[in-house]
Amino acid sequence: MANSALHSKNLICESLDELHAIAKEIISCAGDYRTWIFNGEMGAGKTTLISAICSQLGVKDNVQSPTFSIVNEYRTYNSKTINHFDFYRIKDEEEALDIGVDDYFYSEDFNFVEWPSKVASLIPQSHFEVKIQADYSGRRLIELIKHG
Repeated sequence: MANSALHSKNLICESLDELHAIAKEIISCAGDYRTWIFNGEMGAGKTTLISAICSQLGVKDNVQSPTFSIVNEYRTYNSKTINHFDFYRIKDEEEALDIGVDDYFYSEDFNFVEWPSKVASLIPQSHFEVKIQADYSGRRLIELIKHG
């Protein structure tokens, strides 16, 4: 993940009421990127934002954090697949390789990755980064960065 950014954009989400509009904006900015990494502290809203993005992409399943399963697969109404990873609990990159993460990352599916720092050397050079930071008032500052 140590490559330079190609493009950056900042968004502010004042409340959950704005989440679906923010999700649409993020999807539009991401373009053709298939691997998206989500960075933010615990409780910053990564899973909530991923849920809103999945809803905008037509996921018919209930989106929830894959903290214990490591990966959840969701299907959209048009039969596309979204893989949602949460690497918070993995011990090392070898554990991610054991579940076949490299096959996921280099597929045509969307891959949404929480806690990407745990698998930093496995993230494709070409990826879309979503940085989320909650401020003292509860609003979210979101930075979108295209890499590769």
